[in-house]
Amino acid sequence: QVQLVESGGGLVQAGGSLRLSCAASGRTFSGYSMAWFRQAPGKERDLVAAITTGDDRIYADSVKGRFTISRDNAKNTVNLEMNSLKPEDTAVYYCAAKLGYSWTGTWSYWGQGTQVTVSS
Repeated sequence: QVQLVESGGGLVQAGGSLRLSCAASGRTFSGYSMAWFRQAPGKERDLVAAITTGDDRIYADSVKGRFTISRDNAKNTVNLEMNSLKPEDTAVYYCAAKLGYSWTGTWSYWGQGTQVTVSS
């Protein structure tokens, strides 16, 4: 069982930056692939970025070059550095985890979400 707790959301002006963090419970964090998803009002939850157990990273096209996902296995955390934020980045951001090396398929564990609002 993995419990995920996000932090770092907030209100920022367009062009600004935010850093989201996700703290995971458990002693086998390094064995989980991790991801950030986001869901805007009236829209589906979409993958923003993922990082595998082997440190391979993928990004949604809409955030490439602006967002960076990273993990610290010693601290059981995964971070999302968000730069050059746009109003369309406004959403609830969720941390997710799944056992093993993968960024496809079902994600087993979810955090409660953190709101990111980008004003124009």
